[in-house]
Amino acid sequence: MSTEEPKVAEGIVDLEEPKKMTREDWRKKKELEEQRKLGNAPAEVDEEGKDINPHIPQYISSVPWYIDPSKRPTLKHQRPQDENQSLFAPIGDWYKRGVQEKSVSTKYRKGSCENCGAMTHKKKDCLERPRKVGAKFSGTGLAPDEQDQIQLSMDYDGKRDRWNGYDPDEHMRIVEEYSKVDLAKRTLKAQKLQDELASGKLIDEANSRKRLDDDAAQDHSSEDEDEDKYVDDFDMPGQNFDSKRRITVRNLRIREDIAKYLRNLDPNSAYYDPKTRAMRENPYSNTGKNPEEVGYAGDNFVRYSGDTVSMAQTQLFAWEAYEKGSEVHLQADPTKLQLLHQSYRVKKDDFKEKQKETILERYGGEEHLDAPPRELLLAQTEEYVEYSRHGAVLKGQEKAVACSKYEEDVLINNHMCIWGSYWKDGYWGYKCCHSMVKQSYCTGEAGRKVMSTSCVPFEEDVQEADTCEEPKTLLQMHQEKMKDKKKKKKSKKHRDSDSSDEEDEAKKKEKLKKALNAEEQRLMEVAELMQMDERKRPYSSLMDVREPTEEEMEAFRMKRYRADDPMASFLGQ
Repeated sequence: MSTEEPKVAEGIVDLEEPKKMTREDWRKKKELEEQRKLGNAPAEVDEEGKDINPHIPQYISSVPWYIDPSKRPTLKHQRPQDENQSLFAPIGDWYKRGVQEKSVSTKYRKGSCENCGAMTHKKKDCLERPRKVGAKFSGTGLAPDEQDQIQLSMDYDGKRDRWNGYDPDEHMRIVEEYSKVDLAKRTLKAQKLQDELASGKLIDEANSRKRLDDDAAQDHSSEDEDEDKYVDDFDMPGQNFDSKRRITVRNLRIREDIAKYLRNLDPNSAYYDPKTRAMRENPYSNTGKNPEEVGYAGDNFVRYSGDTVSMAQTQLFAWEAYEKGSEVHLQADPTKLQLLHQSYRVKKDDFKEKQKETILERYGGEEHLDAPPRELLLAQTEEYVEYSRHGAVLKGQEKAVACSKYEEDVLINNHMCIWGSYWKDGYWGYKCCHSMVKQSYCTGEAGRKVMSTSCVPFEEDVQEADTCEEPKTLLQMHQEKMKDKKKKKKSKKHRDSDSSDEEDEAKKKEKLKKALNAEEQRLMEVAELMQMDERKRPYSSLMDVREPTEEEMEAFRMKRYRADDPMASFLGQ
């Protein structure tokens, strides 16, 4: 038993809680930490021999006692662990291209592609054109095997590297090709010069060049002279381009013009949009330079300095004064114009102040002027509008009607008005022809005359119109005559009872009073609904579809609140 106990306890960590430190040991430990933070004492070293920053908290650097109380403070668990690091392919590895360079098989091998005869793929993965007789049966034209591709494991940057798999030898091939073309051009040029010298054409040209050439011109190579020879005869780049003559035009822009993105190389300066070539902000905003002194201060910068704004206002006042008969001019008599403009502004301010004071003295309500502006409260603008007694606009612009999500002002079937512009006896129709049928065609004035004589709704009385065409019996005619006599008697009694005009006037006043009370009740309900949250308002539908009476219309006009009326706030509304 004694020999087995140490073997069992060999892999178990001692989990005894460390002894409590004395006050002296605790004080010394704290003093050592303070000296390490101040740099007077050497930093603590971990198990790998690396210094531990004294400002790192203890709960990060120290190992918990219940894991391994014998371990010293370390930061190894804060560093990348080798066993958890993923291995990526080196930068030189890439997929092999082409086919294997070994000899091609001349006999079909079992398991290879039945179409081309390669061992690296099957028939369904073959990229060759399907043969009429496959390589399995013909035994000829066997394709070489492809390369055995490796599995590459790349990191984030490796997957997005546009130069992955680039072969530098490919660039050398391009350089060699261009050098061969250049050599061929030079030999052709030399042969052409020899032919011209032999013919004697260049003798006179050579003598004239010796007189005019400078020392700098002699340094230029013949190749550069040949490139610049036809520059003046060429069009601007982008307008005419001939791939056969590769000629570049130099000095396309003035060298004093600095590009916008080169004015301030600080990445936190003004943003430059390369697509539109615009830099809206000032590139020198963080440098402390005055925007008036720099050559470029952004596309949005407008150079208003000094009295530019006041001069523009004075010019506008001169034009308005000239239209009203005052002979003033900004350039001809600037002093007179300045004094006139100054006196006009003083008189205008005094007039506005007096007008405001007289209105407040007469009507009161000065406390309402301290409220926020109406543009902020109602999201509306104040424009002068004059109304008639019946609410029609006499002067000014009517308030814009809010558009709905449905189609509006859609005219169909040759109608001049929309459906719903006419209403009679509880039915909607067209105002242009008084038709009550929605899908009917417009009949114009003729339709109005017909509907005024006999306006019968089509949808309700189709059967009655059919029955009216049948002849009536004697009994039906007698019953209709008796009904007409009874109606006449009732109408006579009604006329006798309502003969006096005073009673009619009293009834009208009573009806108007009731209508006013009903309108006040409706306005109170509307005010309560407006104070409620939109999501808690009840759904209101038109339950009573009828034409409003004259008393109700008059009460609506009398109680109507016009927000555009400038005196509305002083009338207690």
